[in-house]
Amino acid sequence: MMIPVIRLRLLYYFRYVFAVCLLALPWVTASRCFGQESPPQTEEQRQARHALNEGVQAFKNGQYEEAARDFLRAKQLDPRLLNAQLYLATTYASQYIPGAPSEENIRMGHAATEEFRGVLRLDPQNLSAIDGLGSMLFQMAGTPFDPDLFQESKSYYQKHIYLHPDDPEPYYWIGVIDWTLAFRANGLLRAKNNLSVRGKQLSDDAPLPPDLRDEYVRGFGVTIDEGIESLKHAISIKPDYDDAMAYLNLLYRRKADTVASQGEREQLIKMADDLIDKVKDIKQKRAESLNRP
Repeated sequence: MMIPVIRLRLLYYFRYVFAVCLLALPWVTASRCFGQESPPQTEEQRQARHALNEGVQAFKNGQYEEAARDFLRAKQLDPRLLNAQLYLATTYASQYIPGAPSEENIRMGHAATEEFRGVLRLDPQNLSAIDGLGSMLFQMAGTPFDPDLFQESKSYYQKHIYLHPDDPEPYYWIGVIDWTLAFRANGLLRAKNNLSVRGKQLSDDAPLPPDLRDEYVRGFGVTIDEGIESLKHAISIKPDYDDAMAYLNLLYRRKADTVASQGEREQLIKMADDLIDKVKDIKQKRAESLNRP
């Protein structure tokens, strides 16, 4: 079903979003990385900028505790230095392990989200903070499962779309969130069927009984349709977006559980299967292009 590979992308996407600025341009100081060109005006601001750059070096070296101390000091010296808060949030986020139940891990996740929220209080249109918060909330919502956090995560990707409607990524993440909610609900309904006195066990790929299908449509029909449209839009912007195609394939299968007609169900399953073939073709061509001398 392709989920494991894409799951890995979900777990580490947010690290790329922020670390690219830190690692890809080592000759650029932290103060310039997010576009802050003006020099410090006071001694405290100069110290804050120095602490920020020290934190960047520590972060690049994997010294996250030291980096967090430097970024926190920079933030305290200059509370309006957005870079300090962004990097501090990134440092906390980089140490967060999705699903790990320890108090320290939970604290790290909350610390990251609070720093991202702090950036947005100063700059409500900051895309790095918007995407960072959306990603952190998504990861925190998985274990224990919290549908409200998933919905809040989605709201930040919707904010990204409002600000930059031509970016394919936020449409992708909305599709992933919608599939996550619909997939879990589908599994619960099937378990509910198998625990009842219906007799025959309902396999994962069998149609839902009419009463459960109606319940599924009432609860998640709109969610499924939203996810499908979001992923199709992402692909329209980025035609070789294989990850979006993989999740669109999965959502078509959930859509198939909402229709009564066997013919319509088979058509949706075929659309899903065709996407799997297309994803394989894209990945093969991409690998071949990388292997060319």
